Amino acid sequence: MSEEKRNKKPGDLDKSIDLGMDQFGRFVKYRWLLVLIILLVGWYFATSVVPTLSVPSPGVIFAYIIQIAVLMMSVILQFVAIFWFMGRPRLYWVMPGETGLGFKDYKGNPEVLEEAKRIVNILRGVKEFQQMGGQPVRGLLLSGPPGTGKSYMAQCISTEADVPFAYASAASFRGMFWGMDVLMVKNLYRKARRYAREYGACVVFIDEFDAIGMSRGGDTGGGMQRGMGMGGIFGGGSGGLNELLMQMDPPPIEGGWFKKMLRVLGLYQGRVQSEPVLTIGATNIPQSLDAALLRPGRFDRQIRVEPPTDRYRGEVIEYYLNKVKHDPSISIEALVQRMFEYTPVAIKHIINEAVIIAHFNGHDVVTYKDIAEAQDKHEFGIRQLSDLTPMERRRLAYHEGGHTVAAFYFMTRHFPAYVTLHRHTGEEGAEAFAAWRQKETVKTYNKEEVLTFIKVALASRAAEELFLDLNLNGVGGDLKMATDRAALYVGLWGMDGTFLSAGNSLGLTVPNYEERVEKLLQTQYKEVKKLFQEHSEAVIAVAEGLIERDELLADDIKQLIEEADARQVAKKIINEYEPLLGTAGSNGNGHSLANGNGKHNGNGSLPIPSVESTPLNMESGASLPYLEQDDNFYARGDDPYAM
Repeated sequence: MSEEKRNKKPGDLDKSIDLGMDQFGRFVKYRWLLVLIILLVGWYFATSVVPTLSVPSPGVIFAYIIQIAVLMMSVILQFVAIFWFMGRPRLYWVMPGETGLGFKDYKGNPEVLEEAKRIVNILRGVKEFQQMGGQPVRGLLLSGPPGTGKSYMAQCISTEADVPFAYASAASFRGMFWGMDVLMVKNLYRKARRYAREYGACVVFIDEFDAIGMSRGGDTGGGMQRGMGMGGIFGGGSGGLNELLMQMDPPPIEGGWFKKMLRVLGLYQGRVQSEPVLTIGATNIPQSLDAALLRPGRFDRQIRVEPPTDRYRGEVIEYYLNKVKHDPSISIEALVQRMFEYTPVAIKHIINEAVIIAHFNGHDVVTYKDIAEAQDKHEFGIRQLSDLTPMERRRLAYHEGGHTVAAFYFMTRHFPAYVTLHRHTGEEGAEAFAAWRQKETVKTYNKEEVLTFIKVALASRAAEELFLDLNLNGVGGDLKMATDRAALYVGLWGMDGTFLSAGNSLGLTVPNYEERVEKLLQTQYKEVKKLFQEHSEAVIAVAEGLIERDELLADDIKQLIEEADARQVAKKIINEYEPLLGTAGSNGNGHSLANGNGKHNGNGSLPIPSVESTPLNMESGASLPYLEQDDNFYARGDDPYAM
């Protein structure tokens, strides 16, 4: 066998030489002109240029070396500057005593606060805890809607534990160049461990954690965070995440240089102790995070931070209200009802906006009216005065007045809070709108309440037909909402006598689905028309009051409707007893009776303009212009029944 190998090697070498000669021959054959030019240039340099050259002196050689070194240093400094200025993360260090925020300032979530206090107790007594055999908490993930106080809680934990606090933005870890995110994460935790050795512990807070911790699988959107495919020049990939995984659960390696030196010299033989660095991450989308981050040992605690409930929302309102000068008669209970599902940040914004409104109105203290105006501005946007013709104002007023009156009579756990003929920046495309608010926390609805929403949506068409004798094109959104709820009532929620769901996975259809939905809509529409016929004075009062004043608040709406009902009852009683009394047009004491337009009601209440008896569609030559109006009564997002 060895003989064959010795014979085979020379043969392979010969083949390689022959192959090389063949390739060189083909090159000379097809590139002979290039070879000739190279030979001529080489001959010229060898005969004419080289003889004229002289050996440079040592000073010249040293000068060349200095120039080359300076050039190389300038190139290196340029790259260092780029990495320094473009590769720095958004990182702030808050040392103990620099902030006064503590657990006393955190309101609205006592369960979250109790969990945070346990973590702080462990950080304070980490040595005693480790002596018991326990391991300190390494990670705390705070998730929840924006504005619920996640970063606020992290800062309170740091203050109460009296340890250094690092605030970092996860998005800033994604550097321009490949590998920068790895260096940023490594440097952050190196400094955090140094502080932990000095102060006993350290807290690292990373905001918008999903920017660096997004799943590497790609099915949750992580694939969008990969590199740009430019040969590894630009940043990307999952290097930063991999480094973060290692830093959150590091191996037992000595980090301090002094102990490393002692170990090398053999003067220290103890076990390596990991520094207690607590990583707190905050995100709005925890489902997008990589699974390796969520395992125990990295994020040991996961807390969902929700907006304060009715029970604790008053604490947040009172806390921020006490920071400003306010009217002591302001009802906290009323504000709790108004600010349903408001986050602490939103409550703080509303109160600060109320201070601005009070200041420009010339007030020294914030009143309830200022807070209500600030909340309306926050929810509906800035008011923009509309320039409508009298005909358009009347049409829109009765349209929105129908919604308002129907909500007042039909709704039991909501109340009509606002109706306006002005545009608002928060209601894009709406020339006018009506809105309601909840009286209490509402999570579920029975069938009567579902039908109430349908009736309120259809109230605009009923008001148009009864009081204007018109069918306007602005009810598109209302009909859509009513149809959607009727379809859910029949086909999904089992409220119409059938348990067959339209959303089944087998493709089964609900019997007579469309006919039953249409029948339900027609039935509810008739009930709305019946209500308006019985309370016509209320619809007229709200609509005409809206025409006169452009917008009505909850108290205005309530007052107008109650006074209109009182006048209607009085008229009915007087009409019944008028034959017995033998009076006509007088109440027996020289005062005229209340008329049907709400004027001269004798109690100093809001005056209502008279109503024209001729319907608008009887005007000669009147055309129906396109109303750039979003008549969706629920467009604001206040409808908790929206799917």
